Amino acid sequence: MPPRTAEIKVTVELNDQNLPTGIGWRATEGEEEGETACQAMMLSFWDSEKQAVAAIDLWTEEMTIEEMNQYFYQVIHKLADTYLRATKDDAIAREIHAFGEGFGETSGVVGSREQSK
Repeated sequence: MPPRTAEIKVTVELNDQNLPTGIGWRATEGEEEGETACQAMMLSFWDSEKQAVAAIDLWTEEMTIEEMNQYFYQVIHKLADTYLRATKDDAIAREIHAFGEGFGETSGVVGSREQSK
């Protein structure tokens, strides 16, 4: 089978101070048709030659602290899942999840989720 190319496109709307007012993304192999709006994103690239991460972290000014806490809580858990999938190191993945739970408790994300049930 010949190699194929997939594309991910991110569109950022900026105000006159170059701060994000809108973020959208689409993927050629995504499930959604058209662009999907979001309020925050983290995109990172590993440069093995420099042994360093290049990252783009953006969020809109409308995003609340509560939403940011919920976002980070979920991202931390996603990092643990991705780490486990990539390395098969269950012990470290569990440590990352434990850190995520501690973050969730400290930030009020875990307590507020349980209270809303």
